[in-house]
Amino acid sequence: MRTAPTILHLDMDAFFASVEQASKPSLRGKAVVVGGLGPRGVVATCSYEARVFGVHSAMPMGQARRLAPHAAYLVPRFELYRSISEQVMRLLRELSPLVEPLSLDEAFVDLEAGRTAWDAASARLAGAKLRADIRAVTGLTGSVGLAASKMLAKIASEEAKPDGLVLIPPGTERAMLEPMTVRTLPGVGPATGDHLRRAGITTVGEIAEAGEDELVRLLGKAHGHALYAMALARDERPVVAERETKSVSVEDTYDVDIHDRVRVGVEVGRLADRCVRRLRASGLSGRTIVLKVRRYDFSTLTRSETLRGPTDDPAVVREAAARLLDSVDTTGGVRLLGVGVSGLADYTQEDLFAQAAGDRPEEPAEEPETAPVEQHSPSPAERRWPAGHDVRHAELGHGWVQGSGLGRVTVRFETPYSEVGRVRTFPVDDPDLVPADPLPLVAPVMRGPGGEPARRPGGYGAGRRVAG
Repeated sequence: MRTAPTILHLDMDAFFASVEQASKPSLRGKAVVVGGLGPRGVVATCSYEARVFGVHSAMPMGQARRLAPHAAYLVPRFELYRSISEQVMRLLRELSPLVEPLSLDEAFVDLEAGRTAWDAASARLAGAKLRADIRAVTGLTGSVGLAASKMLAKIASEEAKPDGLVLIPPGTERAMLEPMTVRTLPGVGPATGDHLRRAGITTVGEIAEAGEDELVRLLGKAHGHALYAMALARDERPVVAERETKSVSVEDTYDVDIHDRVRVGVEVGRLADRCVRRLRASGLSGRTIVLKVRRYDFSTLTRSETLRGPTDDPAVVREAAARLLDSVDTTGGVRLLGVGVSGLADYTQEDLFAQAAGDRPEEPAEEPETAPVEQHSPSPAERRWPAGHDVRHAELGHGWVQGSGLGRVTVRFETPYSEVGRVRTFPVDDPDLVPADPLPLVAPVMRGPGGEPARRPGGYGAGRRVAG
């Protein structure tokens, strides 16, 4: 392990919810929940104001509504989140060539490789500058952990939340870890935690005291050895610049089970098109098409078909997904559908139509490791006017959808750099109201005649930071 805290872990604070608060002045300081809004929806993330009421990610949306009925419930805007994530990742790559993204809002950075830091003082300066740069560029906050290993840097960033920086000085690691709960260590989930608790082990210090042999007896050789090493603060894993994406996939959970076989086919085709758009956006193609079907009884089937070469052609993916669907019995109803592409490559093979038509579905496969999956199941009204998404009115300008139903859509007219806006309601087919692209979270710099920053009307300065 290193002798200086030159591994940095960044974790953006309540990322999706913070983006929504930064975009919408009326939601700042309020409880915000982002996820699928149907009865089977799941919380993707929530603001710290919502967490006070017990709401957390991966919670069923119905339970979240019972805990925080006053919160704002919004459909994710994944394209906006990705664009902001790209801005953050560019700032990280200015620190070092070794950046290991874990998700849209989380990454490791090897500061030593970038010659950005070599001791505790320089590492702290680099972390503080990064947090300031993220705030200036995106208007959002991130928490930074600095340590001599990846495991400890991630623990430090968790301790720093929200909007903080924690550095673990080399030599203090074991003393810091000892009183922490066993769930602090990577790979210790509820089941492993309960197993250790039944053996009288509840803290990291007690793991170290139990000894390696006892942990191997309790958890098996691989897990026992790994957990003992972590309890002693040993972690030699390097920061890896490129994490290989195993697959690209999308899926939808439906509010009401789909029984119509034709409708199921239409949904599979739509998912295939969405999957290809994500594939192309990443500059990738793939050889294996995967169909996922969760039936009315919660049983989940996965079917796959491997082409003779990689493709990013939507027609090829649609046809392969349709053939896979032919091998699945949907009698009784379908509650979830997904389409994915694996066996990824950075090139395509032309003229796959005839080749794809000759291939047969393989036996049921294990679900592949996937890139982040987009999930939400909008109702017909939400498909056009999803709650939280951007709109523009011919006379009233930019706003966002607060809700829709019964043939009406309610819009609040405000922007990331305005005061709290007013609310208006329109028919869902009002010709003056159209979906719009999101605005930047930070106002663009406006220059006066002499090149100096100009002030915006109402006192909002150029490049104004929006609180996250």
